Amino acid sequence: MSDTSYRSIIYNGLWKNNPAFVQLLGLCPLLAVSNTVINGLGLGLATILTLVASNVMVAMIRHWVRPEIRIPVFVLIIASTVTIIEISMNAWFHELYNILGIFIPLIVTNCAIIARAEAFASKNTVSSSFIDGLFMGLGFTAVLVTLGAMREIIGLGTLFQQAHLMFGDAARDMTITFFDNYRGYLLAILPPGAFIGLGLLIAGKNIIDKKQLAREKRITERAIESAETSS
Repeated sequence: MSDTSYRSIIYNGLWKNNPAFVQLLGLCPLLAVSNTVINGLGLGLATILTLVASNVMVAMIRHWVRPEIRIPVFVLIIASTVTIIEISMNAWFHELYNILGIFIPLIVTNCAIIARAEAFASKNTVSSSFIDGLFMGLGFTAVLVTLGAMREIIGLGTLFQQAHLMFGDAARDMTITFFDNYRGYLLAILPPGAFIGLGLLIAGKNIIDKKQLAREKRITERAIESAETSS
């Protein structure tokens, strides 16, 4: 596959077809877990691993799976991958695992993962499927972390709270406190705050897309005018 095709896959995953911004998939864990940066990062990394592993395995077996049984096979692959990730998190990141709770096994039901397996990995090579899974996961994680940062700063007045749950005791000093004696803003860390925050992020993306489209349109018009003048 050409570099242009890889760039298109990366751009789709991070921006143009971002599963959280554009497809609006996986909103249940996105809104429930993104109350701090560390919680969002933990779930995001688990989602990245699931997307990459499931995409690669689906791409490897795509020629041998009969069409009528492909969805159950894909779900079985995803469920097996999530089970391994869940057991590993329980063993090495037990406190974070307890905080994320049911949302780790619920990755199996994340529409974004089965959608990438069906729409992309089952029709493309292993390398392309790896890139697609990685950058779709990174796009989803970026939204989780950004939303988590917004909600944590407004709701708790901190950033990177409980970083030691992921990075060990050495990370206890990573916590940044923005406001001393801050009582917190409860709405920001409750589900309604997540909806409001996600809406603001989507609005920001739409504004950027419109400005980019208008800029491209101006460039095209100038190129046409230049060509007509020269002719």
